[in-house]
Amino acid sequence: MSNVYGIDIGTSNFKMCTKDNEILNEKNIIAIVNKNELLAFGDEAYEMYEKTPENIEVSFPVKFGVIADIENMQTLLYSFYEKINKEKKTGNTEFYIAVPTDVTEVEKRAFYELVVESKVKAKNVFVVDKPVADAIGAGIDVTKSKGVMVVNIGAETTEISVLSLGGIVISKSVKIGGNKLDECIISAVRKAYNLVIGSKTAEGLKKELGSAVKTEEKFAPGFGRNILSGLPVSVQISSDVIYDAIVDSLHSIMDSIKVILERTPPELAADIIKDGVYFTGGTSMINNLEDFIKSETNLNVTIVENPSESVVRGLMGVVTNPDFAKIPYTPQDRTFE
Repeated sequence: MSNVYGIDIGTSNFKMCTKDNEILNEKNIIAIVNKNELLAFGDEAYEMYEKTPENIEVSFPVKFGVIADIENMQTLLYSFYEKINKEKKTGNTEFYIAVPTDVTEVEKRAFYELVVESKVKAKNVFVVDKPVADAIGAGIDVTKSKGVMVVNIGAETTEISVLSLGGIVISKSVKIGGNKLDECIISAVRKAYNLVIGSKTAEGLKKELGSAVKTEEKFAPGFGRNILSGLPVSVQISSDVIYDAIVDSLHSIMDSIKVILERTPPELAADIIKDGVYFTGGTSMINNLEDFIKSETNLNVTIVENPSESVVRGLMGVVTNPDFAKIPYTPQDRTFE
């Protein structure tokens, strides 16, 4: 039996899953020292982010959901692959990769070629459309003739899709995600408190204080540099400042969801009204997102369990469930739309 792996290469996190449902979920980031030596990868490299001397470069090889730095991504892929296998040798390997839908043919192909041309020596490489894998990971049978709406809010993109009969009926990708919320928090904190904070601090504040609807005010410490004195300080940051910073971006996502709902064929729209909308992706864990979406659309909202891992869980579902046998394909089977 060949070793089968599912891979979801996200902008922020790299997820890999084995057939035994062991999931590796680490930051998709690499630290290179002296321009060509691998120093660290994944969560270990993320610890160094924004803290390194000049001879160490820490970078994310994926931008807006597509591979921007193929060389570093291949190094990362092989490093994660060795890590999940604890460096033991593996024989015939098969890979199932999730690819975003709303990108160009060349960008889709890059995901396929990344694995084909890497050191992991894959025997077979299959491609699965990300929204389809996402829905399967959420426990939905996508092969039925009924409409399913899945919204994946990732680090830099939000992918909104309506699925039916194992395929994508309509899909739209918006360049708004968790990183954009972090950027808005950085500028709001600078304005409100004369405090310069880094992206990690902003992410921490988003998780602790961020909410999609206005809630009772609470505070958390923010560490950074005071603009006026230039000295490092700690300031109590209000949840109201964070809410005001992120609400516009959340409304932009909401507007795109409404556009897709308006373009959805009526029969499928009827199914979505019955079953509601499924939310996945790491940023969907923002507090009270459910209440915000419900108040805007009057639809039921399901935030999938472990939303950042639903795509890789779905890829393994494709592998293990014969009902989904027709879903994976290779670029040779059909040209990408």
